[in-house]
Amino acid sequence: MAKKERKLTPAEVARRERYIEISRRLAEEGYKKTELTVGVVKANILAYIVMLPFAVAMLIIFFAVNPIDGLDSSVTMKKYILFLLGIIILAVIHEGIHGLTWGAFAEEHLKSIQFGIIWKMLTPYCSCCSPLKRWQYVLGSAMPTLVLGFGLAAVATALADFLMFALAELMIFGGGGDFIIICKTLAYKSGGGELLFYDHPYECGVAAFEKQ
Repeated sequence: MAKKERKLTPAEVARRERYIEISRRLAEEGYKKTELTVGVVKANILAYIVMLPFAVAMLIIFFAVNPIDGLDSSVTMKKYILFLLGIIILAVIHEGIHGLTWGAFAEEHLKSIQFGIIWKMLTPYCSCCSPLKRWQYVLGSAMPTLVLGFGLAAVATALADFLMFALAELMIFGGGGDFIIICKTLAYKSGGGELLFYDHPYECGVAAFEKQ
């Protein structure tokens, strides 16, 4: 039985049409396309698995620098509300960092970047509608986790702020999907031709275009 395709949103349909047009144009220029995608369910499972060692390492460092008996472990309603607000704000900033980094390299800069929200999952997203070099795509994919995950964890460790550190740990796990795509991007074996990478318009992954 054929797998039933999900219904695309109007924004995804528009990105798909742009993707088809760019794929056609690059094919005329001698590029061969290879899609490097992963299923959403598989990506969500792998995201936690691959990021767990990093999260544990940061946790060990935090408590090595800040003994648990010296931390403020009280849980108040104010802290709870700040924590929830922090998750929402950082999730939005996460996508903003993607957009700013990719936009710095994209042909039309920020005009090539689209932001939106998957309402069924209440999840913000960022998509780059312009081909990028491998290092540009990887940098844009990794930057939010580097800044909001590891960077914020380092600041929280220095300040002995466990609430901030907990948010940073969530951002590390939140970057798991990006990390999986980065691995697929770096693992792509080039035949020596010119390479371009294009953010997939509606799947979890990227398309590689290699000039023959």
